Amino acid sequence: MNEILNAMVNWLSDGLLNASAWQIVVFTLVVTHITICSVTIFLHRAQSHRALELGPIPSHFFRFWLWLTTGMVTKEFVAIHRKHHAKCETEEDPHSPQTRGLKALLLTGVELYRAESRNMETMEKYGKGTPDDWIERNLYTRFSWQGVALMLILDLAMFGAIGATVWAIQMAWIPVWATGVINGIGHYWGYRNFEAPDASTNVSPWGILIGGEELHNNHHTYPTSAKFSVKKYEFDIGWGYIRAMEMIGWAKVRKTAPKLSLGEVKPAADARTLEALIANRYEVMANYARDLKAACAAELAKIKAEGGQHSERFTQFKLAKRWLHRDEDRIPADVHGDLAHARAASPAIDKLVTMREELRQLWTRTNVSAEQLVADLQAWCRRAEESGIAELQAFSMRLRAVRA
Repeated sequence: MNEILNAMVNWLSDGLLNASAWQIVVFTLVVTHITICSVTIFLHRAQSHRALELGPIPSHFFRFWLWLTTGMVTKEFVAIHRKHHAKCETEEDPHSPQTRGLKALLLTGVELYRAESRNMETMEKYGKGTPDDWIERNLYTRFSWQGVALMLILDLAMFGAIGATVWAIQMAWIPVWATGVINGIGHYWGYRNFEAPDASTNVSPWGILIGGEELHNNHHTYPTSAKFSVKKYEFDIGWGYIRAMEMIGWAKVRKTAPKLSLGEVKPAADARTLEALIANRYEVMANYARDLKAACAAELAKIKAEGGQHSERFTQFKLAKRWLHRDEDRIPADVHGDLAHARAASPAIDKLVTMREELRQLWTRTNVSAEQLVADLQAWCRRAEESGIAELQAFSMRLRAVRA
């Protein structure tokens, strides 16, 4: 009896593997990394957005691994995520910090996900095309929680009592990183390469823990792209794995984001210029935003040099720098008055804002012929270059150098 008790104590202490602390840490990092890669490659890029096709070997592995480590059902994830894109930043968005608050996403993101997964209208409307074979119906969907229970048993068997901690970290990994960081912070704080119509941001240009998902603004701008990185300094480890699978025939990339390229400045914008402008409109508008913010920064520097950094005018231009480059429906109502005062105080900034909206009209007007749109673009460039505003003149020159 004592031998049995000693064996049980040893097992509870060390588990079957008798692993060291560092080995347990490495194991935890490896398995959670596989989980985040399963989410970003299979659930997100392949299933939700059809950005790539996966062969049967990786597809079945990812499905089994997600059942074992998250208990997520493919159809539920896909439907909720597609609805997030379709209703982004509105009251119908299942997880937007803009409408629900960042605190709610960070602390109750799992509850928001579960609540939406019980919405049958969402499941039927947005969950089409997901796996519906025998193993999906009779195991992964029907017994979704049994997979994580099996993972708990395996962790306890391998590592003893500390295995419960390993399991808890595995279970918290996706809710913390995907729901909290990506869906929460990724719509609240960070940098933006593109002026996408929502509030999406890139949390960091380098991310290994999140599998490339930290490049959230890039993704929301081009959701059907299998590659999330667009700048030379950005790193998408998920894309690296996709390329490796593509090389051995396990994956086929369907689409990546277009690249804005510049050539010689044309005498006048033409149909190719318009085509390139529309295809790369979010990057073009991000460039315009930088020029507009630079003009606001120049006004702030002028006010500060005059000793007015604590004045109402200084506050107004700080708000102008933060908000004037955004579409009007994305600007909080309580700052409209201050922005109007800033525009009235600076004819150059007012002109920049006015012409920004005129430029945006080129791809929002659907009842105008291509020939008319080209003529409108040419007229826009002429007005910009005749405006006497350095930012507008430089932007127009760059615009005439854009290539499809």
